[in-house]
Amino acid sequence: MTRPLIAIPARFSATTSALRYEAEVTARALAESVFEAGGEPLSMHPSAAGGAAGRLGFCQGVLLPGGGDLASPDPDPHPSLYDVDPAQDAFDLAVARHCLATGVPLLAICRGLQVVNVARGGRLLPDMLAHHRHVRHTVTIEPGSALSGLLGAKVEASCFHHQCLSSLGRRMRAVAHAEDGTIEGVEIDGLPGWFLGVQWHPEDTWQADLAIFRALVAQSRASVDPPFHSTPT
Repeated sequence: MTRPLIAIPARFSATTSALRYEAEVTARALAESVFEAGGEPLSMHPSAAGGAAGRLGFCQGVLLPGGGDLASPDPDPHPSLYDVDPAQDAFDLAVARHCLATGVPLLAICRGLQVVNVARGGRLLPDMLAHHRHVRHTVTIEPGSALSGLLGAKVEASCFHHQCLSSLGRRMRAVAHAEDGTIEGVEIDGLPGWFLGVQWHPEDTWQADLAIFRALVAQSRASVDPPFHSTPT
């Protein structure tokens, strides 16, 4: 069976010893998770030049991965922000808006979920203070949600983030929470295509969370000819 092409926007890296200079990278665990799920992961140059719509025409699905912080809209950004890159932000936001508007299947992980939230008018907590970096904790999933259909009622989630969603964007619905109330999973009502967003890193525990990646691949395979809609989102 042909593997659907899953675009993964690369992340800028200031130092990568094997390549000697600055690089664009994709986490190996992410690529392996997509491949194990039956997809063909493809790293994508994160440049907004040329427009996301035209550049994403080759793929059947998109995975928006984790990464550095998004630039803050506030005039005095929080001092804890790190690895902010305006070019990266512009590309990721364009990708998110394109996928949600046209129905290209989209899985958003950690920063990727935050990007989607901002794209839909939501806001982020710039420094959540709670300990969500290098930690695994229990996430409870809402019964009847698509996420619960994939993973069940609870998961042991691997987290690495100090920002989180503070207010949800348009039609976004929280379907999973950490014990401290942090939103860990989001679905969106009324989209032309498939979407799932998780705040944790399922690629760290892909053996347990592979169903998330299989869902992306299955939806991508079903949309070999992606439906391009003009319906406002």
